[in-house]
Amino acid sequence: MRLSVALPFALITALGAAACSSVVGCRNPSPTSEQAPVPDKPSVRLYLLSTVAGALEPCGCSKDQLGGLDHLAAFIEAEKPKAPNFAVLGAGPLFYIDEKLKQDHATQDRWKADTIAKAMRELNLAAWSPGYNDWAAGPQELGSKAKEAGATVLAAGIDSPLTQPSKVLTFGDLRVGVVGVSDPKDRFGRYPDGVGGPDGVAKAVEREMKALEKEGASLVVVLAAMQRGAALRIADAVPGIHILAVGKPSSDGHGNTAQPAPEMVGSTLVVETANHLQTVSVVDVYLRGKPEGALKLADGSGLERAAKIADLAGRIRELEAKINSWERGGKVDAKDLAARKADLDKLRAERKTLEGTTTTPDGSFFRYHVQEVREALGESDSVVTLMRDYYKRVNEHNKQAFAELKPLPVQAGEAKYVGMDECSSCHMEAEEVWKKTGHAKAYATLEKDFKEFNLECVGCHVTGYGKAGGSTVTFVEGLKDVQCETCHGPGSLHVADPEKKGLITLEPEPSLCADQCHHPPHVEGFDVTAKMELVLGPGHGKPLE
Repeated sequence: MRLSVALPFALITALGAAACSSVVGCRNPSPTSEQAPVPDKPSVRLYLLSTVAGALEPCGCSKDQLGGLDHLAAFIEAEKPKAPNFAVLGAGPLFYIDEKLKQDHATQDRWKADTIAKAMRELNLAAWSPGYNDWAAGPQELGSKAKEAGATVLAAGIDSPLTQPSKVLTFGDLRVGVVGVSDPKDRFGRYPDGVGGPDGVAKAVEREMKALEKEGASLVVVLAAMQRGAALRIADAVPGIHILAVGKPSSDGHGNTAQPAPEMVGSTLVVETANHLQTVSVVDVYLRGKPEGALKLADGSGLERAAKIADLAGRIRELEAKINSWERGGKVDAKDLAARKADLDKLRAERKTLEGTTTTPDGSFFRYHVQEVREALGESDSVVTLMRDYYKRVNEHNKQAFAELKPLPVQAGEAKYVGMDECSSCHMEAEEVWKKTGHAKAYATLEKDFKEFNLECVGCHVTGYGKAGGSTVTFVEGLKDVQCETCHGPGSLHVADPEKKGLITLEPEPSLCADQCHHPPHVEGFDVTAKMELVLGPGHGKPLE
């Protein structure tokens, strides 16, 4: 039997507690005077990650985006006094954002994977079940990345020298058995070279659980890198799994996913986080007394209350995005802005009240919540250093490696990009408006962070990137920043014959903004009508004063 509560994207922050009797699988005895007390700290805390998929940090294009290994590391470090016994575990692709390495991105992506591996060592990643992407650079690279991370690659049922089926983690008297299963297929159902599909996944899990029982494991965690439905069937078929963490079998691209609902399948808690480190699932296990045999855990969280918190979190995130947009736009009445901020404070207070309400079931139990990974969590100095070193290394490499990468040639009769100096010789008023916009500082935002030659970043911060007669990662002279021709099109023919109609786009489609750059995951909820006001002014879309 499954109990499911639908929870929207990345917005479950902390689950309150609910009565044990409402949860399937709760079989703890009535309280007695001899019952052991609840420990002040969890016997073990599990930080569970799903489908990290090459996410070092969010792009930073908008305020307070979710994600960032530096923020996650800071959170785990800050929580150590509350939860000194912990393990970080993952399911799904870890090192690469795409299923295949693109030729021009290959070196940069390999170095990013190196950085993620080193950061995962800082986080104390114990193990993960891999996805298709993890083989993108070949099996030897996967092995070296796992070694660098200090983590075990778990994949029961897969015949590979890189993987093992399970491992045991020990925390005092508690032994945690971790089983990994993976069905690492790409979008087309293909497996990595030299890797076959898993053989009898449910039976493999059952077999490993018996072996773990002999090793004294009382708590069983299964990490499943596969389609969610297939993972749920494991929980249906194999009793005795305490926690099932699900990740995708593969991933492709920068798009962010929503937060799937947690489920109780029998007595198994099934969790999956949003991808790209937007969130982390946190499971605290509290034991009453010394564990003897397989544990029976009650739910000290309450999935019903999770829905209320998720609804509040969704409304909070939506209102935060609107307020951030209004503040940057400066076009909203101050009283209205203050009223919306008061609404936000009220919602946050309501959520905090729900999060702070807990109950304590009889017997041993778990408490579960999902933590958004945000800037407010702080930064880990060591991980920030790793990230900064990576960006510097990529910048220096790409500057040399692509030094001769010239723009595509224009065909006869077609226009090429000429740059702001040419435009402003006639359109001086429009230039003055442009100078006051963020578009005029776009390239500088990359330079200060050593990202101006980063292939993931530069395209939205220069004009005519990758287009005939435009710019490349290194050929940007005269085309730095988001200039006139980004929206109005290449202007050489217009410059040559200003009076001739049809040589330049006078009124670009507003949708161009969202289509080219201002779209998820870079920007959520982009209001093109409101934002258009930020780039218009006297002599540029509005009459001269």
